[in-house]
Amino acid sequence: MEWRGRRQSQNIEDRRSQSGGGFGRMPGGRVVTGRTGAVGGLGAVAIIVIALFLGIDPSQLLGPGGPVDSGGSYSSPAELTQADKDAGEFVAVTLGDTEEIWTKVFAEQLNRRYTPTTLVLFKDGTQSACGGASEATGPFYCPSDKKIYLDTSFFVTLRDRLAAHGDFAAAYVVAHEVGHHVQDELGILAQANQIRSQVSEAESNQISVMIELQADCLSGIWAREAHTTLGTIEAGDLEEAVNAARQIGDDTLQRNAGQRPMPHTFTHGTSEQRARWFQTGLNSGRFDDCNTFEARDL
Repeated sequence: MEWRGRRQSQNIEDRRSQSGGGFGRMPGGRVVTGRTGAVGGLGAVAIIVIALFLGIDPSQLLGPGGPVDSGGSYSSPAELTQADKDAGEFVAVTLGDTEEIWTKVFAEQLNRRYTPTTLVLFKDGTQSACGGASEATGPFYCPSDKKIYLDTSFFVTLRDRLAAHGDFAAAYVVAHEVGHHVQDELGILAQANQIRSQVSEAESNQISVMIELQADCLSGIWAREAHTTLGTIEAGDLEEAVNAARQIGDDTLQRNAGQRPMPHTFTHGTSEQRARWFQTGLNSGRFDDCNTFEARDL
């Protein structure tokens, strides 16, 4: 992916030089990342991977209301390294591309105006309107403040722990979270989360899968436009994104952690589903083809 020296988004809130705060508390000591709070996207993946590698039930860490607050505070982050600065520039360029692409898609396909999201870069931990953000929670979109939260160290986890290599795999992470913002802008996210709050856990998980697979499909639209409109795609980039989608499937994560895949616990979709829906958006480029909520077969 060609990104050095290109236009960077101005919608970046860089908190990496600030001191991190403790998790925001809710009654009972839980943060606001429950079934109607922050959208995991790839966000809950990191903490689930950690739990499974440790042999812990992820629900013990996530629970029905999100990660349990330890009551502690984060230490002041170290001075930004060159790698940190490069990662920040990479994210800003990728976000800028999503702004250009979704402005075009909204106007041409939806006859609407696109309002960009803000992406918060942090190191170790910070606060969001949906509760605490940390390296463990991974990247996520918070509909309460319409911001994406990202500790770029997750890119290292993606590469070293999840075998999703390449800069386009990292760009897919950003595009996926922007996909949740697109859903939020169109009212899809609020409607889906309202239903999730009224149904059983199994049904809520199934709706979560639909949300995540649609975000994968929307990131496929972004990848297509990046190739055809912006011309920034290099050889092997699209394969990196498809591989990333496969590596973070619920079944693959559970299997790689030595667990038997348990479909009733899936919240993001299988590896096959995630790769297929990304490719659907990539091949079609049409928003209407990303309607996972009415698909006969996810």
